[in-house]
Amino acid sequence: MPRADAAPALPEQPVGVPWPLPEWPCAPPETGGQALADAVRELFDPAREAELGRQHALVVVQGGRIVAERYGPESGPDVPHISWSMAKSILHAAVGIAVARGLLDPEAPAPVPEWSTPGDPRAAITLEHLLRMSSGLRFAEDYVDPESSDVIQMLFGRGRDDVAGFAAAMPLAHPPGTVWSYSSGTSNLVARILGAAVGGPDACRRLLQEELFGPLGMRSAEARFDAAGTFIGSSFVFATARDFARFGLLYLRGGRFGPRRVLPRSWVDHARTPTPGSAGRYGAHFWLETDDLGTFCASGFRGQRIAVVPGLDLVLVRLGDTPTEQAPALLAALSRVVRACGAPPDWPGLRPTDDVSSPPATG
Repeated sequence: MPRADAAPALPEQPVGVPWPLPEWPCAPPETGGQALADAVRELFDPAREAELGRQHALVVVQGGRIVAERYGPESGPDVPHISWSMAKSILHAAVGIAVARGLLDPEAPAPVPEWSTPGDPRAAITLEHLLRMSSGLRFAEDYVDPESSDVIQMLFGRGRDDVAGFAAAMPLAHPPGTVWSYSSGTSNLVARILGAAVGGPDACRRLLQEELFGPLGMRSAEARFDAAGTFIGSSFVFATARDFARFGLLYLRGGRFGPRRVLPRSWVDHARTPTPGSAGRYGAHFWLETDDLGTFCASGFRGQRIAVVPGLDLVLVRLGDTPTEQAPALLAALSRVVRACGAPPDWPGLRPTDDVSSPPATG
């Protein structure tokens, strides 16, 4: 896998700071100073809800310690929240474990039975194409018209019992590897491929729990599966804000957590290596900020965000409910939190992604 040589080196866990097992180490209250306290207070100001949306949780980890943490009235440290498309980044980690075990080859043709008919052009699609949203498959990542939206139909309509089967039926719109196009359907194909490679739904659950969530201390984490036994890796992981921060710390630390190497460092760099055609904004199931701090993010519908900022040794988790049209104001407020943690004045800030992920269930 290629290395993200232009990005800042991933920091090591600071000497003398324990890994967050079983609990996070917290910095002294004065860490971050008044600027950080003011930025957090502004984000949770009830008077700004109409502008920023509803805040459920904010956790900021810097130097291996929690330096800011706050919850809305509907949340708390022990309340799990939905990931929406942050699940895609968690799926990337699970695939990395299987790749390290020799169970998957990203460069090999994706093993999708629906594409096995001789002459089917989709047989040229590789797992790497799927991970980089460059499969060429037609897929409408649309959240306005339920009838024309493939993602709504896949998650909540006719495809919900077999999300990967729904995605596998899509025809090619472009030759594989030639066009970047964000698609939740490709993530669910990746999830089915992962499940088959490790031995089925029960084995996939064990991999997630015993080889990913367990080593990170993500005790609240729950991945949801469809009726066909596929992990719905596009959208459905539930966890607390602190547990999502643990996941961010895994990538900030280059795949290590405590004494254990959970992911190869090369796989973390794989996530933050830009995908051709994405204008530098997308890696492999992670979004990229293309700033001098090397920021990369797991991002989900309604403003869910795990921002990993190597240049500041920082992870920021925000959970809440913000409509797409309010996203710029929300990200400006979150950027003020990051600036209070040491980002330079000319840092461009967190930007909206093209990911509006998954709409809330309507029934």
